[in-house]
Amino acid sequence: MVKLIVKWILSASALLFVAYVYQGVTIMSFGSAMLAALLIGLLNTVVRPVLVVLTLPVTVLTLGLFLFVINAFVFWAAAAVLDGFQVRDFVAALVGSLIYTAIGVVIESALERLFSKK
Repeated sequence: MVKLIVKWILSASALLFVAYVYQGVTIMSFGSAMLAALLIGLLNTVVRPVLVVLTLPVTVLTLGLFLFVINAFVFWAAAAVLDGFQVRDFVAALVGSLIYTAIGVVIESALERLFSKK
């Protein structure tokens, strides 16, 4: 449970970092970042697998590159639902999701080492 809360806080911080380094993404407050991180996590858990299955032929044809488009769509959908989280356009969603995913990989790796059972 502690790992989940720490990951949530770090993911919200990662969203704030994305908004800081990239002008296409805007977040109004840390609370908005917390809600956005929660919504992105829920969309990645529920909607993303369905989209991956539905777009499997396109994903195979593009050698997996279409997964970046799916990630951008999820990022953009979260911004469309929340007031304090805004993404300028789809290209901004693509760039923002790439940065957010890269930071998320680092966060996940660090948490695995920190919370690993010895």
